[in-house]
Amino acid sequence: MTAPESAPLQSVLHPAGADAHLIGQFAWVLFGAGALIFVAMMALLALSLRRHAQPVRPGLWIAGAGVALPVLLLTALLGWSTWRSAGLAPQGSAQLSGNALAISVTARMWWWEVRYRDPASGREIAAANEIRIPAGRTVYLGLNAADVIHSLWVPSLAGKRDMIPGRVTGLTLRADKPGVYRGQCAEYCGIQHAHMALHVVALAPAEFEAWLAQQARPAQAPAAGLPARGRAAFFEQRCQNCHTIRGVAESAQLGPDLTHVGSRLQIGAGLLRNHRGALAGWIADPQALKPGVFMPAASGIDGESLRALAAYLEGLK
Repeated sequence: MTAPESAPLQSVLHPAGADAHLIGQFAWVLFGAGALIFVAMMALLALSLRRHAQPVRPGLWIAGAGVALPVLLLTALLGWSTWRSAGLAPQGSAQLSGNALAISVTARMWWWEVRYRDPASGREIAAANEIRIPAGRTVYLGLNAADVIHSLWVPSLAGKRDMIPGRVTGLTLRADKPGVYRGQCAEYCGIQHAHMALHVVALAPAEFEAWLAQQARPAQAPAAGLPARGRAAFFEQRCQNCHTIRGVAESAQLGPDLTHVGSRLQIGAGLLRNHRGALAGWIADPQALKPGVFMPAASGIDGESLRALAAYLEGLK
């Protein structure tokens, strides 16, 4: 799937999954009930201001508008929402069918670590800031946080779920059709909370299986040219101290896994569209783009090495 020309819409008013459709119904019904109450109160106010209006006993106002109306309306809404909530997908992994796909998501300040299990080898596959799923299939996200409390929310697909250090929670979602759906951390987690986004990319089932098989492969070494020079610059700049590239350097766990970073739609947790220029700008001075991020600026790198390193990372598809 190619990158979208514009950022996908992030809105509860454009549901693309079963749970999101149901949550959207809740929103519209509650909004409608609130509007009905507002109109009724304004009508009563207008009646009370009429000339020669008949006075109403205070007890009747309290019993009618203060007790009977709220009790009837809120009881009806409670009963309806309880009945409809039974249609939400179960959020416990033990309640899911055997066909459900399990993906691990760990929230960090300020990016998302995403891990899959390769069905062929059983080995874990790490990615970042992007969750790829098969359309039309139930997906269970096992959620955790590495530092502070975060919250995962993809409004077009499901409700939000808090991610708490030391506790594993879960979220079930399902995309009706292929597409790109934007999500966001929904719990304030520090100065770059607003720039902690991610994308859920729903693929056709066959396309997803092919993508997963590709992700399971280690990085291909460039034969020559600028990317080969960039591979050397990766070590010269000591990027391997924080980033893993499978088949190249595999011991670091501080920063996002870069094995197939060139295949991702965006970098910086939804901050920039992914291309060579954006990669170079990010490497040169991430603090200028995302102040407070833990990655330092590559202040000592020369222009040629910077371009080579960006070309190497762009080629890691």
